[in-house]
Amino acid sequence: MNLIGSDFLPPPALGRRGLIGAAAASAWALPAAAQQPPAAPAPAGKPGAPSAVIDVNRARAAPIPIAIPSFSGGTSANPNLGRDMAAVVTADLANCGLFKPLDPASFIQAAANMGDVPKWNDWKAIGAQALVTGRVQSSGSQVRVEFRLWDVLPEQQIQGTAYTTGEANWRRISHIIADVIYSRLLGEKGYFDSRVIYISGTGPRNRRIKRLAIMDQDGANNRFLSDGSWLVLTPRFHPTRDEIAFMSYANNRPRVYIFDLGSGRQRMLGEWRGMTFAPRFSPDGSKVILSETRGSGSNIYVVDLDGGRETQLTNSGAIDTSPCYSPDGSQIVFNSDRGGDQQLYMMNADGSNVRRISFGAGRYATPVWSPRGDLIAYTRLGGDSWSIGVMHPDGSGERILSQGFAVEGPTFCPNGRVIMFWRETPARDSRGNGYSARLVSVDITGFNERVATTPTDATDPAWSPLGA
Repeated sequence: MNLIGSDFLPPPALGRRGLIGAAAASAWALPAAAQQPPAAPAPAGKPGAPSAVIDVNRARAAPIPIAIPSFSGGTSANPNLGRDMAAVVTADLANCGLFKPLDPASFIQAAANMGDVPKWNDWKAIGAQALVTGRVQSSGSQVRVEFRLWDVLPEQQIQGTAYTTGEANWRRISHIIADVIYSRLLGEKGYFDSRVIYISGTGPRNRRIKRLAIMDQDGANNRFLSDGSWLVLTPRFHPTRDEIAFMSYANNRPRVYIFDLGSGRQRMLGEWRGMTFAPRFSPDGSKVILSETRGSGSNIYVVDLDGGRETQLTNSGAIDTSPCYSPDGSQIVFNSDRGGDQQLYMMNADGSNVRRISFGAGRYATPVWSPRGDLIAYTRLGGDSWSIGVMHPDGSGERILSQGFAVEGPTFCPNGRVIMFWRETPARDSRGNGYSARLVSVDITGFNERVATTPTDATDPAWSPLGA
């Protein structure tokens, strides 16, 4: 979706300027044009930064009270489009746990009477620190969506953005608006304009049909990418292209494949003597790191996507698997039983300087590096329970975020503030059969745990980069 940016300044009563152009692009939505207005200048004698900017850690304890009235307007196909868009923005901000959308029943000023400038005292009276207003207008075959973000206490506009796009893109524009609000009020990028790929499971537990599936991060726009003819596992997004890597048992040959999400074409990643599995792309997208079985063990290899050259990184005689690059590509974390028990290890990108980083009770698996570079998430198996935890890259500061009958496979959202994983729980029918598997998200502090909505059982989630 192509976005052409343009900034509108404060409402007419405060003065106006011309439009300023900018551009951005994304690969998975229909073409569109967007206009992104800058923040209005602060009134004389008041600071230019929004007063509502709050430290992220403090926002966890005291979410930001924000009012989001229904956007005005709609289209002939959906007269309530403005209302629907405001509902998506509200849900995004509420679900992250850092904002407290106020109950519309408490609003004193009606959305239909918003005009250009809010009645500030009406919003202060209900405790709003921030206010979002918007409108939707038909523009031929497209729609124009405008929204403004207001800082209530100093009575100023801090963001104004207009988007022109096909009506089919309305949900994505809503997520982008929520990201802008998140960024302006918390000072870091949001994660709402992103997707999650996962493995859909149906049928009896011992005869599961597993399909690749993809959805928006909020569970909308779910679709299946494979028909279940062959077992598929561990899908992972390319950092810049609309592609995924995954493992498939197609034609009873367990191999890593590359799948183009745009065209639906897939190709096998090289010819190998043993089974290849646990793929991940390098941060620059030029390589895939994976494991290959050799005899009773497995080693870690890197495969160049341009030319297919293979480089072996480990040769311990043990099971080395689940490799993941650091965001800068200089380090690799993986799990191995080379010490007699399954633990996490770190090595340089060329395979040198291998050192163990996990020392807690139990076995460690599925490590994944945060996009921020500050944490590694993992699965820990100990006793009768499984755990999802995080630690610093040197192994210090280990914290358990969630525990359960079976929890596994963490993945970070694009800004590193939320982790998604999958949880299996007994869900027995009248004959005592069956288990349920669901995707779950949790804040990296261990709070705000939520079950994601999927039409089937779901495992092996992987979060896309922002805008992918």
